[in-house]
Amino acid sequence: MIPLRDNILNYRKPIVIYWLIGINIALFLWELKLDVSGELGNVVTSWGVIPSLFGAAVRDTLSGNPAAGLVVVVRSTSLLVGMFLHSSFSQIVGNLIFLWVFGKSVESLLGHGKFLVFYLASGILTGLVQILVEPSLTVPLIGANGAIASILGAYILLFPKARIDTIIPILIIFITVEIPASFYLFWWFVQQLFYGIGSLNIPGGVNHGGIGYWAHSAGIIIGVALIRLLHRR
Repeated sequence: MIPLRDNILNYRKPIVIYWLIGINIALFLWELKLDVSGELGNVVTSWGVIPSLFGAAVRDTLSGNPAAGLVVVVRSTSLLVGMFLHSSFSQIVGNLIFLWVFGKSVESLLGHGKFLVFYLASGILTGLVQILVEPSLTVPLIGANGAIASILGAYILLFPKARIDTIIPILIIFITVEIPASFYLFWWFVQQLFYGIGSLNIPGGVNHGGIGYWAHSAGIIIGVALIRLLHRR
């Protein structure tokens, strides 16, 4: 099922979403180039969220090693950069479709500045949850899944009666139907199962399918909490 658009009237152009989509596509094209040259694995390892490395650096800092503090700062940047990298065609396409369909109404309501804060904070906080949930994970975690989950959580809270025009492929026939927005809380989880389709060649793997990966779902709760904070009306 592919969501197309909602029935919410927006009063602002989704300028931030335009930029986010553009940046994500540009970086994915860069990843494809690195994949061909065999350099992608090093980049993903450097900029993806690796819970075990982050946790080790924090422990060393707390034990009195000041040099480890610099490592914590460097690894912290992965919480931001990692959400703009993607491991497969299906992951980036799925995330950007959800960003467009559900994000533009949230941006219209919050305004451009608050929406950007909401998006970045959601991705960073979800990354921290992943580190706490599975601190021994040694493979990098990348993608905007957490931020997209937060947008979905905020959207359902703000527009519980919204209807989503959706394409449902049946063999070679495509039909369009209206589906309640709340259904996509379920479909978001189902969609995660297909994010390995069209994977890039990343040695050592990426986006472990265990607890750390599914901690992305914490983004739904984070989105609800942040939207209550940023939009009090």
